[in-house]
Amino acid sequence: MKVKIINESKHQLPEYATKMSAGMDLRANISESIILKPMERKLIPTGLFIQLPQGYEAQVRPRSGLAIKKGITVLNSPGTIDADYRGEIGVILINLSSVDFIVEDGERIAQMVIAGYVQAQWIEVEELQSSERGSGGFGSSGVK
Repeated sequence: MKVKIINESKHQLPEYATKMSAGMDLRANISESIILKPMERKLIPTGLFIQLPQGYEAQVRPRSGLAIKKGITVLNSPGTIDADYRGEIGVILINLSSVDFIVEDGERIAQMVIAGYVQAQWIEVEELQSSERGSGGFGSSGVK
């Protein structure tokens, strides 16, 4: 799929790390380092603007390495970039560790996955078809 992109950052375009990668790394595009204190959240700009085809979204997700090694994650994960959004892609990072984390310019801060979607049309009914699970939720399907 071809996606239109404007790169106003100082960095290369997002790219897939391997032939079978689902996500592309997003980089911080900042003029000076940003300190994220424990439990602090900030919007980190990327300098990227995209135009997705109708029926697709971009999902912004955490990078597993930052999460396990540093306690840094994407707050609204996955964040959705709608096909009609034309503003700059920003990443809401939160520091869940007990020490300060410094975001540097060009640092890989999140990953972006392009995914298809369908829009639902509601059909109001008086009752729903029964199922084996029924209304059980929140662990009702067992522990093991």
